[in-house]
Amino acid sequence: MTKDRCETYCFNEEKVTEVKSLIILEDIQRSAKLLKALADETRMKVVFALYQGGELCVCDVANIIEATVATTSHHLRLLRNMGIAKYRKEGKMAFYSLDDEHIEQLIQVLFAHQEELKTRS
Repeated sequence: MTKDRCETYCFNEEKVTEVKSLIILEDIQRSAKLLKALADETRMKVVFALYQGGELCVCDVANIIEATVATTSHHLRLLRNMGIAKYRKEGKMAFYSLDDEHIEQLIQVLFAHQEELKTRS
């Protein structure tokens, strides 16, 4: 028998009720979609490139992540539609950057956590 679960079934009704009342299903679904978008390795490379490089044109991002411009554009479009990245046009050039500081903070936390896991090993 595993020791990583309760050996008897009981729950704290007050806590359960309180936490359940705080759950907003729509926010949970949007958050899950955001994390799903970031779960793709190529998109995470794109996001990290934008995090490190600031505003970059599509060609720069493609070269940084070593992908085609078409593939990169596809991922950037998805990130833009998810509210993770924003873009602006300047003549024939399209420039992308992270949408806001919350996305930057999320990336900082993700990589800080990875560094912490490395030191635990």
